[in-house]
Amino acid sequence: MTNDSVLAHPEYLADPGWLRTHRDDPDLVIVDLDAEAGYLRGHIPGAVFLDNNYERNPETGWVDTMPPERFASVCHSLGIGDGTLVVAYDNNMSLHAARFWWTLSYYGHRNVRVLDGGWRRWVAEGGEVAFDRTAARESGGFTPQVDPSLIVGYDEVRAGCSIGGPNAGDTVIWDTRTSAEYSGAVSRNLRPGHVAGAAHLDWMDLMDRQSHRFKSPTEMRTLLEDAGISPDKAVFAY
Repeated sequence: MTNDSVLAHPEYLADPGWLRTHRDDPDLVIVDLDAEAGYLRGHIPGAVFLDNNYERNPETGWVDTMPPERFASVCHSLGIGDGTLVVAYDNNMSLHAARFWWTLSYYGHRNVRVLDGGWRRWVAEGGEVAFDRTAARESGGFTPQVDPSLIVGYDEVRAGCSIGGPNAGDTVIWDTRTSAEYSGAVSRNLRPGHVAGAAHLDWMDLMDRQSHRFKSPTEMRTLLEDAGISPDKAVFAY
């Protein structure tokens, strides 16, 4: 029987108390993913800085997954090696920290956690603040190993569309954007609207907007199920 009040994967998150205890561990790297101005206004002691737009392609402006060699170079510059435990945080309800968590996972590095509540919770709970720019440690090298199961292609999405897709009954396509983007009233893309048949749940609705922490497992499960996003189906999120 599943206990809805317990996280299925608590190892994906860290809390400030745990981080204070382990902050100086030699195999730990803390990554601050705010804008540089935010990092310089104050950050967790020992945190290295990675700009929150680190994935943005300078030629197209799109936020794309880095090629393996480029991502390995970024990790090396941050002091992240194959044996490193990474804790990522930001001051934007974990938006950028979660993206970095995903990218590390995509490249085979699963030893990574998001600081639940991020910078806001760290400060609220009396965490120390540093202002000097942290120099990266020697990493020993980062070896990218792509996990293709974490990404979905165009053909799979088409097959999973609820309108005519052959896998529609086994798939949920989840639009995580705002309601205005979903409806097409606001568009930041070439075409307004959403993928045909996609369920909608704004990713921010899974967060407590005051504390910047993830909502409880019970609250999140209710929100997801009300939107038609259930664990018995494959979920493609965008």
